[in-house]
Amino acid sequence: MTKTAAIIGGGVIGGGWAARFLLMGWDVRVFDPDPEAERKISEVLANARASLPGLADVALPAEGRLSYHDTMSDAVAGASWIQESVPERLELKRKVYQTLQEHCAEDAILGSSTSGFKPSELQNCASRPGQIVVTHPFNPVYLLPLIELVTTEANPAHVVDQAKVVLLGIGCHPLHLRREIDAHIADRFLEAVWREALWLIKDGIASTEEIDDAIRYGFGLRWAQMGLFETYRIAGGEAGMRHFVEQFGPCLSWPWTKLMDVPELTDELIDMIADQSDAQSGAHSIRQLERIRDTNLVSILRGLKAQDWGAGKLLNAQDRRIGGLPATLDEVADLAAPILVVDRAVPLDWTDYNGHMNEARYLQAFGDATDRFMMLAGCDADYIASGGSYFTAETHIRHIDEVRAGARIRVVSQCLLGEGKKLHLFHRMYEGDRLLATGEHMLIHVSLETRKASIPDDRVAVPLARIAAAHAGLSRPEGAGAAVGVR
Repeated sequence: MTKTAAIIGGGVIGGGWAARFLLMGWDVRVFDPDPEAERKISEVLANARASLPGLADVALPAEGRLSYHDTMSDAVAGASWIQESVPERLELKRKVYQTLQEHCAEDAILGSSTSGFKPSELQNCASRPGQIVVTHPFNPVYLLPLIELVTTEANPAHVVDQAKVVLLGIGCHPLHLRREIDAHIADRFLEAVWREALWLIKDGIASTEEIDDAIRYGFGLRWAQMGLFETYRIAGGEAGMRHFVEQFGPCLSWPWTKLMDVPELTDELIDMIADQSDAQSGAHSIRQLERIRDTNLVSILRGLKAQDWGAGKLLNAQDRRIGGLPATLDEVADLAAPILVVDRAVPLDWTDYNGHMNEARYLQAFGDATDRFMMLAGCDADYIASGGSYFTAETHIRHIDEVRAGARIRVVSQCLLGEGKKLHLFHRMYEGDRLLATGEHMLIHVSLETRKASIPDDRVAVPLARIAAAHAGLSRPEGAGAAVGVR
């Protein structure tokens, strides 16, 4: 099968499909009558190129070729996959399929991005109904893996199998629905939440921001890594899913929601839910699921923290409230001693397969130490925004002892040289009195405009000289200037 995809409709969803196929090595042929289509897709592609490759720990395939075409007949020439993403009007889609099937290969798969129509509705009046399937994505298509694959009895088994192979091949998770239904699975959830949210706003209970906060600070984080039923299985404790349903099931008949059409929780339905939950999650004990959940949540929250967004922004604000480190040079208790620049716990996502802190995280901790030292020396956010900063030229880390998740580590920094363009730092990392590692760093001051070495102005030169003078009386640290393997 040739790896050529035709994208019919280049809006937000069509552009996302184009980006995913293209970055996964497929040639992509686009048809969209919008004169701005090429510009819009190029902007989506720019975002995809910046984000998607970073999800992989291996190099992605060589990018395919992108071309734009004036007619659908030209766009589908040689395509083995055709993705339709035209507006949600059934008659328009049927008309598009008629044109496509007149010109495309008979063995090409024709997937629709429709969020609501059933495949049987799309297949009606088609010359080859078995060729048409629903492949409903989620925005941004180039990052979110879920594709709802919806088929009918008209679709031959080999078409369904090939659709799964293609979707898996471009990094997606094809969720094959057991039966077709309006709006598939995920959008039915979203629609229920959306309707309830509209009522909460209309009744003056909550604002749009408060509703979003309820999701992004709470259950949205749990759903992101375990979904609905596995989350509730944990809520049931050691008694499991059956206990949860029996305990909380009666709440479904209480007036907690405007959406009151609820199935009766018969013994048969409870058994079905419990049995399916056992098959899904029964390999893990509740305590194991809790640990998996906690590790996943830490990774998600720390990722959000790095972006200062959502719950991550909340965590950053809490860090600032807790404080504990000197924020200015005048707050340093003893300037003639190495300066405390890091004081923190080792998070769960910093450990590796050996059960201790990953070697890359030692560098991160020492990088954080350097950033804090720079700030104390006047090279803060305002100074950097004005065009000056330090770039690291050389680093030497000695790994002396291991440390595990949860351990409290602190890093103290000694200035070996702080004059002219050069900043020479020596960091020591401790857990209690136990030396874990040392990091030696040579930094060069640069102009961010020219990207070349430059002399810092007095905002940095003066406080840095003050630190360097205070540290001049300290003994040279053991290991300073050492080469790898040389003692």
